Parts: sequence; structure tokens; C-alpha cells
Amino acid sequence: MPTKNGSGAPVAGRRKFLKTAGLTGAAAVATIAMPQISRAQTQTWKYQSTWPSKDIFHEFAVDYANVVNSLSGGRLKLDVLAAGAVVPAFQMADAVHSGVLDAGHGVSGYWYGKHKAYSLFGTPPSFGWDAASFLGWFYNGGGEALYKELVNGILKLNLTGYLYFPMPTQPLGWFKKEVKTADEFKGLKYRTIGLSAEMFKEMGTAVTIMAGGDIVPGLDRGLLDAAEFNNPSSDLLLGFPDVSKFYMLGSHHQQMEAFEVIFNKAKVDALPKELQDMLRFASHASSSEQICKAYDRYSKDLLEIKKRGVNVVKTPQSVLDAQIVAWQKVIVEQGKEPFFNKVIESQKAWNKRVFAYTSTNNLDSSALAAGHKSLIG
Repeated sequence: MPTKNGSGAPVAGRRKFLKTAGLTGAAAVATIAMPQISRAQTQTWKYQSTWPSKDIFHEFAVDYANVVNSLSGGRLKLDVLAAGAVVPAFQMADAVHSGVLDAGHGVSGYWYGKHKAYSLFGTPPSFGWDAASFLGWFYNGGGEALYKELVNGILKLNLTGYLYFPMPTQPLGWFKKEVKTADEFKGLKYRTIGLSAEMFKEMGTAVTIMAGGDIVPGLDRGLLDAAEFNNPSSDLLLGFPDVSKFYMLGSHHQQMEAFEVIFNKAKVDALPKELQDMLRFASHASSSEQICKAYDRYSKDLLEIKKRGVNVVKTPQSVLDAQIVAWQKVIVEQGKEPFFNKVIESQKAWNKRVFAYTSTNNLDSSALAAGHKSLIG
């Protein structure tokens, strides 16, 4: 007869029960888990960037995909393609809308031909804000609802999109000679994109809009006199130092910008909610990751640009002032369109409140650089 423990229950009987219960529990877990495994088959989505494969922005597109692929636990995979792999860069949004592509990586300013207000979600006017404040407006100041109103309501596009990566202020760009006055922009053949094209036209510039991979060949063949792209790393990798020797830093044409990652809306809507949320959260995670990488790489590559014999020049205040005057004219003219004006008024209201805080609290780093160089080396 089995012995008893202090509770009076037979020891062997209890061991038998626990062993049987353990097997039953394991079997139950297996029964529950198997359907989950069958539902977790990987979906692979075609995801094209608007950037040449050698550009750091394409690297950022890959970084976003890596976050999604990791967070999804193998349930969703973004298969990254460079610009032109399926469609040209400026056709990417249409390809995602139609389902030729499942997802894409670019900037909203590329689609301002569809509606001028589209560029307000990528390259808005210079209101004294930075890109972090711009993203704050998008996610906390009503911008995302306006974006959906434009994309899904007004334009009827089958797209779901998220903005991310608060980009540093863009350089004025690359020139054959140093620009010292705003008058020198009159008749200048200059490349830019989005709403900043309207700003430069107000300054008398002959604006050309082209994709990133075409700019350096355009400068080399004389189709352009000057051009901007985005940052020292992209500019170095695309070969700008080989065709221009004046690099002017600081500009109001795109004081801030953010990436836009877009998905075919029907495909996103068909995903389980946790994967839909994951696409959104991946954009927030990528903002932190990529701004850290940007400051590291941009600063190193600016030093390399100087080593290539390029004259790095700060944009004169007179040119910056002329840009602000031009922006004011653009806002008045484009604001005649009701939705454009609706977005502008939302951005102004956000900036009036937030700038009152940042302009009072944040310190002028240029003053530190000029007056306390011992602190920064």
C-alpha cells in the first residue's frame, strides 16, 4: 500500500496524477499552438524605396524593413527593392495604390503633383519649427487626420501612411560658385522638389524637379547650375563633390522633413490588428534609430566632403531672408485652395503654441559655437 504524506494523500497516487496532468497540459498546449503556427505563415510584401541603392536613404528604408521583419516574428516580411526595381521613383505611390507594389519608402513632397497640400506633410513652409516639432504636429496636433483626409478622402488613394525620422535642416545645396545674394538665384537652373519649388520660383529660379539619382548627371551635363538633395551622406554617396565645389549649408527651403512609408491600404486592413499596430510602432522606433545614425554619419561625411576640396559655406542671411519673403507669397497664393489653407492654419496654430515654448527655452547653439569654443573643442 502506498505511503501517505502529511496531508493523508497517497504519494504514488499524487505522483501519477501530476505526471498525467503534465502530459495532458502539454498535449493541450500543443493542441492550442498548432493552429497558431498554421496561421503564422509569412507574408512577403514588395517594398520599394524612391532612393538609389547606394544612397543612405535607401539604407534607412532597409533599416525600417528590418524593424518590421523583427517585430513581426516572421509573420510579415518586407522585401526591399531600390528605386527603379519595379517602377521609377516618382511612380512609387501609384504602384502601391494599385497593388503593383505592397509598400514604399519616400517623402510626401514627391507627390505634390497630385495636390499641392501633399507637400505640407513632407516639406512644409519654414515656420521656425524643426522636424521633431513637425512630427509632433502630425501625431499630436491633428496632422495625421488631415493627412488621411487628403490621401483617402480627397484623392481617394488606396494608401495607408506614416511619417517618421525627424530630418535635420537641409543644405541650400551645391553650386558652381558661392552664392552671396538672393539676386543670383534669378534664372538659376536649380533642382528641388515639392512645395519648395514654388518658393524658389518666387525668387526667380528656373526650377527643375528630378529624382535623386538623376541630379549629379544633370549637373555634370550642364542641365543644372545648382541643386539640393538632402544631407552630407547622401550628397557624398551620389557624387556631388565630383561636379560642384561649393556646398552651402542652411536653408529655409526645407528646414525640416520626414520620411513617409506607405502601404497598400487594402492589404493593411486585411492584417490582424497587432500587425497593423506594428507597422505604426516600427515608424516610431525607426525615428529614434535613424536620427542617431544620421548625426553620426552626416557629421563624418561632411568632414570627408571638405577633404575632397569642396568649399563648405554657410548660407548668407540675405538669402535666408529672401526665402522667408518668398514663403509668405507661396502661402498666400496656395492658400486660396481650401484644403491647403486648412492644413496651413493647423500648422500655424501648432507653431504659435509650441514655438512660444521652444524659442524661450531652447538655447541658440550658434552663440555657443561662437563664444565658447573651448567647450566644444
